[in-house]
Amino acid sequence: MEENEQYNPAEETEELPMEQREQPIEQREQPVPGAPSQPGYAQEPKEHAHAVGNVVYVSKKGVMAYVLAVVTQFNAGANEVTVKARGKVISRAVDTAEIVVNKFLHDVTIKNIKTSTEDMVSASGSPTKVSTIEIVMVRAPGAEQKEFRL
Repeated sequence: MEENEQYNPAEETEELPMEQREQPIEQREQPVPGAPSQPGYAQEPKEHAHAVGNVVYVSKKGVMAYVLAVVTQFNAGANEVTVKARGKVISRAVDTAEIVVNKFLHDVTIKNIKTSTEDMVSASGSPTKVSTIEIVMVRAPGAEQKEFRL
């Protein structure tokens, strides 16, 4: 600001990234709905389970992410959902199935459990075996489909 200029707050402009400065206001990025309004507070990202068709693949996320995925599949109209896991996360797949059956959807039962071993090649190139599990859950025939909301 020059010495002979007076301060005028109406002339202030907000600082925008270069790519947004030339855009009309309507095209500028808008705040994300549900984002925290207070500066300094970060919203934690939501974890989503990986589900393809009626199969939920269990990996390193928290067990409730997979429970949510299974419940969502049943609420969407699926009569059968399979939970698959291998290696160290087999216990997480078992926990997922038990929580769904015993805590959330009482009309769902475990139809079948299949265990097997897969031959794989490790990162060092040596052959190794990995245990796998498939847990098939089914909605009881004739049971009315109640939607469970988490």
